[in-house]
Amino acid sequence: MKCVILQPSYIPWRGYFHQIQKADVFVFYDDVQYDDRGWRNRNRVKTASGAKWLTIPVLSQGVQLAKTKIQDIRIARDRPWERKHLATLQHSYGQAPFFERYRGLVEGFYERRDEWLADFAIAVTMALAAQLRLTNTRFLRSSALAVEGSKTDRLLALLAAVGADHYISGPSAREYIDEEKLRSAGVTLEYMRYDYPEYEQLYPPYDPAVSVLDLLFMKGEGAGRYIWGGSQEGP
Repeated sequence: MKCVILQPSYIPWRGYFHQIQKADVFVFYDDVQYDDRGWRNRNRVKTASGAKWLTIPVLSQGVQLAKTKIQDIRIARDRPWERKHLATLQHSYGQAPFFERYRGLVEGFYERRDEWLADFAIAVTMALAAQLRLTNTRFLRSSALAVEGSKTDRLLALLAAVGADHYISGPSAREYIDEEKLRSAGVTLEYMRYDYPEYEQLYPPYDPAVSVLDLLFMKGEGAGRYIWGGSQEGP
């Protein structure tokens, strides 16, 4: 059984969904340390004036973010960030070929009133995965599995908890995964290769490192061809 273990992210890029597509089980790694300058609460979109960050404000008063688990991060409700994010998407992608197809979906995201960042990010990611027809992957949260340990030992415990014997990881994990421990446990390891074709974007030059919304708005139901390729590799 193939497994991916990855932190929740806000409207992730297409590589995140490629990992979902390859996994039998996808575990949202929500009970690890929150990274304040990472992708948990923000992502990039294309605009006429260049790439722009969409950032979800989180409560920081009285909270040591660097010592807080992702599942314990609260969304700040003292500013109208939902309205601003939706307005940016509408203004930037209103003329995209498939914007109207997904308008209702995206508006629904910003009508949610989740207290916790992880709840919101996970719900949005699963809704986008459904739009990409990724219906064969089972989603779990690491916080629900209640495993212990650290680094590769905890990774192995999570894999054992879901019954996986094949782990799919992003390439940057080469720096800290103990590959010998995985082999000794009978787990095969696969590193992702993010080698994706370009597609037309509204505002040149081409930028591959933007939210998957950019691809959906531009390519609609054909978005999968620009992530996992033809139907042979598709879901």
